[in-house]
Amino acid sequence: MEYHGYTGFAARVLRDLGLEPGDIIRVMRPDGLAVEGMLLPRYGDVGEPVVVLKLRNGYNVGIRLTGSEVIERVGGAGRGEPGAPVPLAEEVEVGGSKVFILGCGGTVASRIDYETGAVKPYLSPEELSLSIPEMFRYASIEAKQLFAILSEDMKPWMWSVIVEELSRILESGYDGVVVTHGTDTMSYTAAALSFAFHKGLPAPIAMTGSQRSSDRPSSDSAFNLTAAVLVSSKAPFAEVTVVMHGESGDSYALAHRGVRVRKMHSSRRDAFQSINSRPLARVWPYEGRIEVLDGNFRVRGSQELVVENGFDERVAFIKHYPGPIAEIVDLLVDRGFHGIVIEGTGFGHVSSDAVESIRRAVESGVPVVIASQTLFGRVNLNVYSTGRRMLEAGAIPVEDMLAEVAYVKLSWVLARTRDMEEVRRLMLENLAGEISLRHDMNLYPRWSYD
Repeated sequence: MEYHGYTGFAARVLRDLGLEPGDIIRVMRPDGLAVEGMLLPRYGDVGEPVVVLKLRNGYNVGIRLTGSEVIERVGGAGRGEPGAPVPLAEEVEVGGSKVFILGCGGTVASRIDYETGAVKPYLSPEELSLSIPEMFRYASIEAKQLFAILSEDMKPWMWSVIVEELSRILESGYDGVVVTHGTDTMSYTAAALSFAFHKGLPAPIAMTGSQRSSDRPSSDSAFNLTAAVLVSSKAPFAEVTVVMHGESGDSYALAHRGVRVRKMHSSRRDAFQSINSRPLARVWPYEGRIEVLDGNFRVRGSQELVVENGFDERVAFIKHYPGPIAEIVDLLVDRGFHGIVIEGTGFGHVSSDAVESIRRAVESGVPVVIASQTLFGRVNLNVYSTGRRMLEAGAIPVEDMLAEVAYVKLSWVLARTRDMEEVRRLMLENLAGEISLRHDMNLYPRWSYD
């Protein structure tokens, strides 16, 4: 017999007592131990008489049943249709701004469906008001799920769909937009939006995500979403930003410019950092305060919306390593790719034997863009002979632009022109703050924003 994933003795006990996933139950053993938590479903063919409870601290515990326990239901999360909207929380005070939340994947706005065990997005205002009521202090919220995908499944054609949707939202008069997204590729999408709206953006677009899923006690979902809503509703700038934890606690977030940000840690809550740039702002979501750190920004409401959408998917992004780079470049040209971005060594160099392959690519009408894998600093192909040969072969060094931003920008540029000189001009033009001519050396230590 199977009952919500439980089998055998455990299934019979739960069924006879009428207990279901989502119920709050208390299990009391003869030795005096009492455990209370939410009953979870089981996954897989386990067969052992163990029930799984989620404790109040967020952690799960398994309890082996022997038949001598006293089990009772003491409450429940409700047994409505899984994932169904819930009523708007009456105690929520709604702020005066209007913000739209556009869901594009990730787990930042999600909950566990205890009927199936799946993670389901919740992007209705009703569900958000119960789960994260603090964000409603700053704005009334509308929401829509555009994509429900893993971060690694994001593609350039999806960037175009997001841009189209954001254009419609901004034309409707919202004071700002929050875009929820998986963190692993969020910086790519942030760069794509930055170039698509670089000519005119009337209100902020605040991208945010979650390093830790919403069912974990250390989840950063609520904090990041609240910070992003605060930025989109109240920030003085109209920029594409990534808004995430600024330190490991729950004190402040940082709003990073969309073409200057990189995920620097696989799991820390403060994983995102501005590279070769200061963050735009420090954000205290629970205090409702925004401290501008970089005064060079596009002012909210100063521009009309201008959209340049479209991305070329035939762009390759490769990293230089002690291997057959020349062969890879030749293969990409032969396979009909329209552009190549190479993340070169410190100053942007590739191996000497790859220089002629770069020349062949350029002569075939395939631009080769060179960024640096060192993150901080800039490309300089004038220092050593290999770099000068790369320049003579037609390589395009992109100063201090992040390599992944260069990839996105080349994709955007090639959707507008295939003329080599025009491609070079646009790649070297600072369109959205992706290039800076001078660096403040104090930017390199991680937390030097005071």
